Amino acid sequence: MEKTVYELRSENVRRTYVFIIIFSLILFLIGFVFIYWFDWGFTGFIILGIFIIVYNIITYMNSDKIALASVRAVPADLNQYQLLHNVVEEVAIAAGIPKPKVYIMNEAQPNAFATGRNPQNASICVTTGLLSVMNREELQGVVAHEISHIRNYDILLMTVIAVVVGLILILRDVMFRSIWWGGRGRRDRDSGGNILAIIGLILAIFAPIAVALIRAAISRQREYLADATGAYFVRDPYGLASALQKIGSYEKPMKAATEATAHLFISNPFAGIEKAFSTHPPIEDRVKRLMSLTV
Repeated sequence: MEKTVYELRSENVRRTYVFIIIFSLILFLIGFVFIYWFDWGFTGFIILGIFIIVYNIITYMNSDKIALASVRAVPADLNQYQLLHNVVEEVAIAAGIPKPKVYIMNEAQPNAFATGRNPQNASICVTTGLLSVMNREELQGVVAHEISHIRNYDILLMTVIAVVVGLILILRDVMFRSIWWGGRGRRDRDSGGNILAIIGLILAIFAPIAVALIRAAISRQREYLADATGAYFVRDPYGLASALQKIGSYEKPMKAATEATAHLFISNPFAGIEKAFSTHPPIEDRVKRLMSLTV
C-alpha cells in the first residue's frame, strides 16, 4: 500500500530526529578522541555534551540561514525580481502555505533549492542562471517543486543534514591533522596514541562514506514525490519537465556546491559528474514520470 502525503510528511519529521541523534553520536565520538588526546578529563565530557546540545538547537533554529550563507545567497530584490516573487507567492497560495522568503544565488548553473525548518520559516533560492533560461511556465514548475519540499517538511531533514554533515567533515579533518601532525598530546606520553591514530584513520575513511550513505538516505522517492506534488499544485507537469531538461543539459558544475549541500538542490549540482549514492534520480526518469501524469 502506498503511503499518503501526510504519512510521508510525518515520516520525514521522525527521520529528522533520528538523524540528529546519529549525528550527535558521531560528534561525541570525534569529541571523545579530542578529549583523550589532550587529556581534558571529565570536564571535557561536560563541555562536549553542552556543545552538542547547544549546536543542535542553534542548527535547528538557524538551519535556513546557515544553508543560504554557505552558498552566498542574498535576498531577491522585490522590484528587480518581481516575476520570481509573483510566481513564488501564487504557488504558495496554491499549496496552502505562507509565502517563503526568496533568495538569489549569483551562479551560472540553472538550479534551485528550498530550506528552513517548517513552512512558516522557509526560504526558496534560485540561481541567476535559472532565471536566465526559464520561461514563466518552467519557473513556475521549479518553484512548485521546491514548495512541495517545504509543505512535505523535506526541507528540515535536508537542511539539518547539510549543516551537520559539514561540521562532521570539518571536525574529522581537524582531528586527523591534529593526531598525525600535531606533535602533542597523549601520543607523546603513552601507547594510547597508537589507538588514537587508528581511530583517526578509521574516521578519515568513515566520514566520507557516512556522508554518501546519508545523502542516499534522502530517498529518491522524495524527489519524485516533489515533482508530482508540484505538478499538482500548478496543474501542469510540462513546465517542470521542460525545466528539468534545460537543467540537465547544463554541463558545468556549480562553484558554490559542496558534498554537504548537494542534496538540497533540485538537480545534482555537480553537472556532468556521476556521484555514487546520488540522492537525485536521473533527469530522464523524472521527465518521463512527469509526462505521464494526469493533473
